[in-house]
This record gives sequence, structure tokens and C-alpha cells, in this order.
Amino acid sequence: MNDQYFRVSTEAGIAHLQLNRPDRLNVMDLAFYTGLREIVQALDSTGEVRVLVISSTGKHFSAGMDFEVFANIANDFDTRSPRKRLGFQRALTGLMDCFDVLDKARFPVICAVQGGCIGGGLDLAVACDIRVCTADAFFCLQETQIGMVADLGVLQRLPKLIAAGVARQMAYTSERLSAERALAVGLVNAVLPDADALKHHAMELARSIASKSPLAVAGSKTAMNFARDHATAESLQHMALLQSAIFDTSDLSEAIAGWQARRDPRFEALPPLPDFQSQAERPASADLHTSAHTDGIQEKCGMSWSIESTVGDLLESDAAKAVVERHLPGISSHPQIGMARGMSLTTAAKFTNGLISQDALEKIDADLKALD
Repeated sequence: MNDQYFRVSTEAGIAHLQLNRPDRLNVMDLAFYTGLREIVQALDSTGEVRVLVISSTGKHFSAGMDFEVFANIANDFDTRSPRKRLGFQRALTGLMDCFDVLDKARFPVICAVQGGCIGGGLDLAVACDIRVCTADAFFCLQETQIGMVADLGVLQRLPKLIAAGVARQMAYTSERLSAERALAVGLVNAVLPDADALKHHAMELARSIASKSPLAVAGSKTAMNFARDHATAESLQHMALLQSAIFDTSDLSEAIAGWQARRDPRFEALPPLPDFQSQAERPASADLHTSAHTDGIQEKCGMSWSIESTVGDLLESDAAKAVVERHLPGISSHPQIGMARGMSLTTAAKFTNGLISQDALEKIDADLKALD
């Protein structure tokens, strides 16, 4: 993935996303938020990811929002009229959604925090399912320190993770919560001595989760998220409906067979999520699962190819795939390309750590347009 923001790798159902701006203390600008959302959605859409680990590089996990964003906030978040304020609300909810995707993903998310987890960094951390940290970690809501209210979900999620009084004190005073205190109040599940031990612990935890039925794990996450936000009676009713919908005797049989044979059970992955946006652009009668048929429909409808087309669409077309492979040999079988199938090729290029260069994009774009 692009060194500017993230590194992403996947192995055996475990995805690892690292914040990768150590020289900037992993601060978050607007492109960071949308990039995070696209990556998590792409990982979820494959159905192959069973757990996501989010960690960071450098001394600190994240120093929160980039101050350059605040410098331009008068333009990006204008409140000088009712119409502008309505636009402000839409812009802010769009940013909230960039962390909501962690909550909505079918897989659990483990957040491994080293050093400072400040402002927006804490918004990210509390949107995850599980948090672990290093002994030198600290957590801080510094928004009141700069004269604003934290607004990306931490004030709504934090009091459901720790005692309300502790959460309020953090919000009102901007004081730091140490790793030891974070463990005591239940914000983190474990405190490790250093970054290496933290990574090892997080990955061991991820492997344990990934070995279980992904359907059972996803169902557990769904049930707990619903119960967090609803009364017990409603949550029990929801549980009855959920269980009746997802109870899978084949997973139960496989788990028992694995136990009896003293082997690891082999559970089927979750299905890929449908790409409704791409489908909406195609004729209703199209057979979206047959690449040859799809190519024929494109030719009949005069659909244009470009680097703004999704990776999945490009690779499903023999002609478009040939163009992409001509300039990026082996890209269609690259181990990380699957998570980018829902992204445009332009977006995917931002997260490929130089694998897809700007020069290659320009050549691909020219050859794709020549297919029209």
C-alpha cells in the first residue's frame, strides 16, 4: 500500500493495516479518512478476510487530525448560513462514516496501539472491537484543548467501553490516560512491553479468531453491536431472528469433526459482497458472473473503459485485462489485488506502494480508451 498513509497485507484470512506516516506522527488528513474507508470496505467485500489488525509505525499510533485540515476548515466546513450548515452536517457525517466502516465490517478489528493515541486516533481505536497497547501508550481526547468538541464517534463509543465518569473526565480535561489506567478501566485488553511484543500478541489473537467459523464470528459481532445500542428485550428478539438466519449445521459438524480428528477445522469463507454500484451501471439483463457475456454487453452499449473503472470490472473483461497486464505483468494474480476489486484503478494505485506508477496509469488509460 501507498507509504503516504497505509501499508496493507493479508495472509491466511488475517489483514494487517499499518498507519504509515511516522514522520508526521501518523496524523490524519481528509484523504486519510476516505482511504481508510475504501480499504476496509474492499477487505470486507472479498469475504476472505476473517480479522483485521490495525497498527502503526513510528513512535506514536496517531496524533489525530492534521492541523493543516484545521487551517482550511473555514472553507471545508463553512457555517455562515443555514445552507452552509446543512453542507457542514453532510461533510461531518461523511467523516464519521469513515470510522463507522470498522463497526459495520463483518470481521472483528483489533487495534494495536503504541505510544500516543490522541484525538482522531482515539476515535479510530474505540471504533475497533478489541484494543491492546504497549506499556508506553497513552490515550487522550485533546479536542477541548483546542476549543472544540470531539465529533467522530469517540464521545458516543467511549462511555460504552469504560466508566462514564472516566470518559467524561477525559473529554472535559484533555488529560492523558496511561496504559496501566487504560487496562484498569477496560479500554484495552492487554498491555505489552514494547512494539514487537504488541505485534506478536495482536497477531496471535488474530490467528485465534481467524481459526473460528467466520459466520459465527460475524454473527457474534452483529449481536453484540446491536445489544450495545438497544435494550435487553429488543436484543434478545434480535438474537432469535439472527440465529434463525445464520445457524449453520455444516459449521457445527466441521468443528466437531476437527475436534475429534485433532485437526484444525476448515470453515468456508463468507461470500463476497455484491458490487451494486458497478451492477447499476450495467444492463439489468446482464449476466454479471460471465466475463465473456459482460464484455459483449459493454461492446453493445458502448461502455467506455478507463483507469476510473473498477479493478474488478477491468479484470473481468478479456480485452481490458490484457491492457492492464501489458503494462503491469502479473497484476491480476497479485496477492493483494483481490482487496482492491471494488476500487477504481486510480484509487487502487494510491495504495500499492509504487507497484502501479503514474506513468503506468497514463499508458493504461490511453490503451483502455483506445478499446472504445
